[in-house]
Amino acid sequence: MHEYCFAYYCSGHGYGHATRVSAFASHLLSLQPQPTIYIVSSAPRHVFADSIALGALYRYAEIDPVIVQPLAYRVDRQKSVDVLHTFLNKKEKKIEEEARWLQKIHADCVLSDAAFLAFLAAHEAQLPSILITNFTFDAVYSYLSASFVDQSRPHRLHPELISSCPNIVMAPDTPISEEQLHPLVSQIYEGYRHADLLLCLPGAIPIPSFAYKPALPATDWIDRVSEMFKPAVISDLIRTSTTQILATLMPSSSIPRHPVTRKARDRTALSAPLLVRFPSPDAYTSAGRSRILASIGVPDHLHDPTMNRILVVSFGGQIIHRPSHSRSHSRSQSRSPSRSNTGTGTPSRPKPDAHTLSGDNFTAQLTRSLNTLDHLDKTQPSTLRLLPVSPPLSTPSHIYIPGAPAPASKLTSSPIVPSSIGLPVFNTIPPTPIVLPDEFMSPSADMSGTESQLVPDDSWLVIVCGVSDSKDWRAHSRPTGVNGVIQPETVNGDPGNYDDELPEGFYIAPKDVYMPDLMAVGDVLLGKLGYGTVSECIESCTPFVYVSRPLFVEEHGLRLYLSREGVGIEMEHEEYEAGNWAGKVAEAWQQGARRKHERRMGENVQDRRQQGKEMAQFVVDWVSRWAE
Repeated sequence: MHEYCFAYYCSGHGYGHATRVSAFASHLLSLQPQPTIYIVSSAPRHVFADSIALGALYRYAEIDPVIVQPLAYRVDRQKSVDVLHTFLNKKEKKIEEEARWLQKIHADCVLSDAAFLAFLAAHEAQLPSILITNFTFDAVYSYLSASFVDQSRPHRLHPELISSCPNIVMAPDTPISEEQLHPLVSQIYEGYRHADLLLCLPGAIPIPSFAYKPALPATDWIDRVSEMFKPAVISDLIRTSTTQILATLMPSSSIPRHPVTRKARDRTALSAPLLVRFPSPDAYTSAGRSRILASIGVPDHLHDPTMNRILVVSFGGQIIHRPSHSRSHSRSQSRSPSRSNTGTGTPSRPKPDAHTLSGDNFTAQLTRSLNTLDHLDKTQPSTLRLLPVSPPLSTPSHIYIPGAPAPASKLTSSPIVPSSIGLPVFNTIPPTPIVLPDEFMSPSADMSGTESQLVPDDSWLVIVCGVSDSKDWRAHSRPTGVNGVIQPETVNGDPGNYDDELPEGFYIAPKDVYMPDLMAVGDVLLGKLGYGTVSECIESCTPFVYVSRPLFVEEHGLRLYLSREGVGIEMEHEEYEAGNWAGKVAEAWQQGARRKHERRMGENVQDRRQQGKEMAQFVVDWVSRWAE
């Protein structure tokens, strides 16, 4: 049997593209005979570690433009269009380069996750090509003409962010005219029209290049009042996802072919299974849970899932609003007095010299800042604004994390209760609550005051992902006053115990943490609405509290999918930025606890490995038929 060679192009925009490309490449590599897989992307090599470990080859190349996001969930429309325009000016040269490379490696087929250039290169190299995605970028760019103004605007920014990115403050959110977008978007659309097969992933939006309707621009798909897909669009998406065929296909006759070597064939679109990475084999065992949590620094006595719940926060960069008060003293007494003693499951770390912790060492600054805030809360909170910290990494109510959106105006402190204001209407799973002790399930437990705005109660741990380098986050060096860091003696004249620790219950995951493992031990995820996070939440049955990105039209398809297959609770931008998380976290946990419990017990688990392997075999058979 022929050993095929696949060139798999992966968009450099976003976590989801990389995770599903790596997942499907792994499925292909599980076949016998094993094909050769080249992954081509501007995404970093390490995000494809799963498939590379199985034999995939990685090649860096800038094969698509990216949407410009100066902050976590804001889009810079004009800069995104400028980037697209620059890329399209180089398009013909890039097509020639990629076509030559495809011929050099003797590729049999081109796969692409949303990078339109791949299909133009495949056409030039006279190769069949397959689009594997849940959306395409012609829709994304056309949606930049949406008439609404993105309200997720920064109200205040950290001085360091302002100095490094001054345009963030000044640039208005101005819609791009359809007249300006059309000639650019049409080039992307024509690129996708050269794909021979569409394998449409769950959470899809309309794929214009494979159907007559709905047509571009994508703004016509959205009801301006409800800010959701129009009923006709929703109906079509639901129908096509169940019938395994996507709308009315356009014939291939409109696409010029190389008549000698390529036969005119009907273009086909089929629904595909969920592509998702899988956790380690032991992730749902007691030993595996302890291994995962210990690797993050969580002490052994906090590993029991019946006693502690875990909120995973994953935004890449984020600002965390500090609660009005420290966590209760009783909680501190019930736990180990210092994160430096994390039990036998966590090896000790060497103590770096204080002078090695430069101003660029984010994690060292973060932990010092957190510890300073915690100490000041217990002594003289009102003196914090007088301390000579420049630039301030934190304020009395905020912690700055580079690359994140700015904090909104602080909300008035009030008791935290689950809120339903602004929530989309979802048919969530499960229909009945899991039978657990009242004190464990109740969203109002231990929420009588303003002590806990971030989490519902003291049983919750918070694991923050996406920090640049967390290897020294538990460093024990004392602040020295260098780079504006407060010296111990400046705080009420008491040097205290500066162990550079995070507040009680907070942990920073290593940069290379394997997210499927973390999702296995997590009880609720707080993050952006994207394919990667949605797919891993559904696979692990983890309730998802998401902050919307209004200018990303693909979110509408993911919302529909999440409402059918999982639990999704929307958090307003202002709630996230102000640190009022507890109500939505409690609501998500209440709705999703039963499914999470069943997943951990191995109940009602879909065999997505087999589904992925069958999809991989289908692709190989399709290429074989094409070659014949």
